[in-house]
Amino acid sequence: MQTTDTFSLALRTVKSNKLRTGITVAIIAFGIMALIGIITAIEAMNQSLTENFSTMGANAFSIRFKESQVRIGARNSNVKKTTKGALKEKRSNTGKIITYEQAKIFKERFAFPAMVSISIRGPRNVVVNNEKIKTNPNVVVQGGDENYLRLSGYTVFAGRNFNKLDVESGRSVCVLGNSVAKKIFGNPARAVDKIIKVANIKYRIIGILKDKGSSAFLNADNVVITTYNNIRRLFPTSNTSWNIGVMVPNIKDMDIAVGEATGTFRPIRKLAFSEENNFFIDKSDSIVEAFTKSLGSITTAAAFIGLITLIGAAIGLMNIMLVAVNERTREIGLIKAIGGTKKSIRQQFLFESIIISLIGAVFGIVLGVLVGNLFGIVLKTGFVVPWGWVITGIIVCSLVGLFAGLYPAYKASKLDPIVALRYE
Repeated sequence: MQTTDTFSLALRTVKSNKLRTGITVAIIAFGIMALIGIITAIEAMNQSLTENFSTMGANAFSIRFKESQVRIGARNSNVKKTTKGALKEKRSNTGKIITYEQAKIFKERFAFPAMVSISIRGPRNVVVNNEKIKTNPNVVVQGGDENYLRLSGYTVFAGRNFNKLDVESGRSVCVLGNSVAKKIFGNPARAVDKIIKVANIKYRIIGILKDKGSSAFLNADNVVITTYNNIRRLFPTSNTSWNIGVMVPNIKDMDIAVGEATGTFRPIRKLAFSEENNFFIDKSDSIVEAFTKSLGSITTAAAFIGLITLIGAAIGLMNIMLVAVNERTREIGLIKAIGGTKKSIRQQFLFESIIISLIGAVFGIVLGVLVGNLFGIVLKTGFVVPWGWVITGIIVCSLVGLFAGLYPAYKASKLDPIVALRYE
């Protein structure tokens, strides 16, 4: 009996036992679906995080008094950014807040050929409204200078950016995020020069931002941006730290600029030569890397869940194949009686086991990718296929089918043809 004949016979046997095949395929498919689905969702999260945290640009960095904290899958995971963007663990935050005077002096003293912006966080979860329509209480207010929009990755869609007079005077003018403008005015372009209320304070709109996109992690368009002096004038800022952004013309100058910024800011913070920095430098790639590492534990858990399910599937598949050997004892005896070899019988049962496993793998991979990309739709990312894990899943399922079928195949090939023919 040729190998192709053995494979064809195994395929016909699998088709003829639909219930047995369906149950085993479902067990394997659910295991692979759990693995591929979670991995696909994590890939979508990584893509969303990369897009959102890279809005500042690869050639920009920010200075803040406090290290960023990433809390995904762990109670507390602190990440400290050093001047070279390396990630180090640290128990607690250090340093006092960056004051307005310190931020302003840094902007004046920083001699490196780069664009510098200073900004401060305004109130969160505010309501923006005109005479007829108001938003939900989820709008963020931010105060910046004439360079803030560019360093934050924003583009003016209609109207204009802040000028130095706007910044110095602190007058109540603002630039609206695209989502806020659409909510209140319908057509964002019609919002320029209109008057709105932000937390019950009147502002004149001088510009509308281009749609930047949003995700489950960040809605960059649900924002009202005014000048930092306006924030200082109208909102309490004594306990709020200022943020300093720096953008270099060439990404190759990034490390040099970070070093220059550190050297410039240390005297402003009144640090002695022997004292450590009490401020931190963030680069978007460092933040993404921190989140990616935190998501690694979820990937490991997903792989563990998939492995346990596949082990259960392998045991179930072996049991079903052993039952098949008992059910087909007379068939095996007949094959041996007409000249079938032990090798061809072993091949047939191994082929059946592997075919069932691969069918389960195909269904599981398709379902897993679809389920994972439902999460991607929520995050508004592109269609994600974790090809590495797809190939891994196929290989693992092939091995599961092979090992699950070894003992039943060996048992079938050892049957005595006379005893098998007389089996009832």
